[in-house]
Amino acid sequence: MGVAVRNAPDGGPLILVVQDVEETRDILEKLLTGDGYRVDAARTEDDAVVRAQRKTPHLLLVNLGALPAEVIAVARRIRDRARLREEVPVVLFCIEAVGEGEEVALGNQVYVTRPDNFNQLRRFLRRLLSPPHPEPAPRVEGLSRTTDRFPV
Repeated sequence: MGVAVRNAPDGGPLILVVQDVEETRDILEKLLTGDGYRVDAARTEDDAVVRAQRKTPHLLLVNLGALPAEVIAVARRIRDRARLREEVPVVLFCIEAVGEGEEVALGNQVYVTRPDNFNQLRRFLRRLLSPPHPEPAPRVEGLSRTTDRFPV
């Protein structure tokens, strides 16, 4: 079983898509690579674990045809079994338990969303994968905030 990572032109963040329906998996790969992400795709929990161990993803995107509680359990097991850091966001989507267009944080960087369209999912992923905002620089006595120059 070879790992096939689809490379986006700019080598962006790697998203591991776990989707059991081939057609949906192919569509997600195409859309995400078009947005500049690298994509690796898995059909099952075991396949996802192997792929995540070989190449650590920046985000795990899970969409499986199962009951919400089972999908959440599978996603958490993938992260645990692959020994992914808790900072790696896990996004579960198209779960009927969540209202259309909503996002719900389940804690430990695990989110459930049911986007109305791909643009909503796109914005949510961009928000999760954007670099963290840097801490404000400590105030240095004598530094002018208006000119950002050291006093002479």
